[in-house]
Amino acid sequence: MKVSVVIPAYNHEQFIGPAIDSVLAQSLQDFELIIVDDGSTDNTAEVIKSYTDPRIHYFHQENQDAFNTINRGMALSKGDFIAILNSDDIYAENRLQRLLLVQQDTGAQCLFTDVIPISDRGEEFSDPDFGWNVWHRQNREFYRTVPDLYTGFLNGNFMVTTSNLFMSRKAMEQVGKFCSLRYLHDYDYMFRMLLAFPDGVQYLADEKLLYYRIHDGNTLGEAAVTGREQDLQLIRKYMLKKIPDSLQSYVQAGSERLQTLQHELCDVRHTLNSAEPSVRESAAKFAAAVKYKIGKKLRS
Repeated sequence: MKVSVVIPAYNHEQFIGPAIDSVLAQSLQDFELIIVDDGSTDNTAEVIKSYTDPRIHYFHQENQDAFNTINRGMALSKGDFIAILNSDDIYAENRLQRLLLVQQDTGAQCLFTDVIPISDRGEEFSDPDFGWNVWHRQNREFYRTVPDLYTGFLNGNFMVTTSNLFMSRKAMEQVGKFCSLRYLHDYDYMFRMLLAFPDGVQYLADEKLLYYRIHDGNTLGEAAVTGREQDLQLIRKYMLKKIPDSLQSYVQAGSERLQTLQHELCDVRHTLNSAEPSVRESAAKFAAAVKYKIGKKLRS
């Protein structure tokens, strides 16, 4: 068997059907589809069980979060290559065949492509000024100025999602399981992949072979805060991985100080902007007086 596709599924009764259909419609038909239902409480299981294709293998478990669900699916896989598809995303029809051809040509151990962002209704977010498009474009433009995958990923996760991962069994076994980061386990996994195979990761930057669903209900909340906290930890960790041991203490101390200063600047600006006009004027006069006295002292 050539490819094992792993779908971690949780409460996606609306989307799991199109996800499964996109795998069954692949131009490459030599695959198995492993679906692990992470304790869904809606009709996700019923939708999955309505399919009778013998290549589909369904497993149910109590809710354990996405990274554990993916890890179980990968452990059950038997293919020479492993691909992941989140239960709300969709493969382009030629995705698996195209990635396998590039792998055979280059010997890459891991591959990913560009993506097409879509809404809950499957409509493409094509407006270049749409927030997600701006973020993704900036990450890709930075990568093109380097162009080095590890440096590019330090600037931002332009792989975007676990659904974008296609890897050899050798790579999966060497890199190991996904870590227990709720929001950024895919980001962490790619850094580990790049460390394990510095010249073995291939980015098909000009090919959009994955439809990535951005839900209409996404709002700022816990995920926005926790995700950024995890992002800080990851960047610090994997930046230091590329620094010689003798220099790591300098880089860590300096980066932490820069982070602290950035927070302090934000706090000061917020305080000044929200202060009464008289308070802002007094602060400005005080700063001018201090500047004058320091200048006078230096001239004397």
